Amino acid sequence: MPHLGLVAVVVRDYDEAIEYYTAALGFELREDTPRADGDGRWVVVAPPGTRETGLLLALATTPDQLARVGDQTGGRVGLFLNTDDFDGAYKRMVAAGVVFEEEPRYEPYGAVVVFNDLYGNRWDLIQPS
Repeated sequence: MPHLGLVAVVVRDYDEAIEYYTAALGFELREDTPRADGDGRWVVVAPPGTRETGLLLALATTPDQLARVGDQTGGRVGLFLNTDDFDGAYKRMVAAGVVFEEEPRYEPYGAVVVFNDLYGNRWDLIQPS
C-alpha cells in the first residue's frame, strides 16, 4: 500500500537543522548517513513514535536552492505537526524558543497555532478535533 515516506526540507546546514528539529521540536534523528557519492548526507528526522513519514533534511547546494531555504511554499503554511497534547506541546516549544506568529486558536477543525522553523518555513501545530 502506498504511503507518504519523506518530505524534503531544504536547509543551510545539516548540523544546525538537526539541532533545531531535535531540540526545539522534539523530533528524533532517524538517520544521518554520508551519501555514497561523498557529496552530502542522508539525514532524516521525525516526531517520536511516527512510523512512515519523516523529514529529509536536504542541504541547499545551488543559488536557487539557497534562495528557497525558509520559503519553500511561497509564504503559505506548508507543514503540519499534529499532536494529541496541544497545550503541552505548545508550552514545550515556547520554552525551547520556537517562534510563534500568533496565539493559539481553537477552530472547528481543532486547536492550531502557526510557528516558524529556524529558517522561516511556516508550520501549523495542530490537534485535530
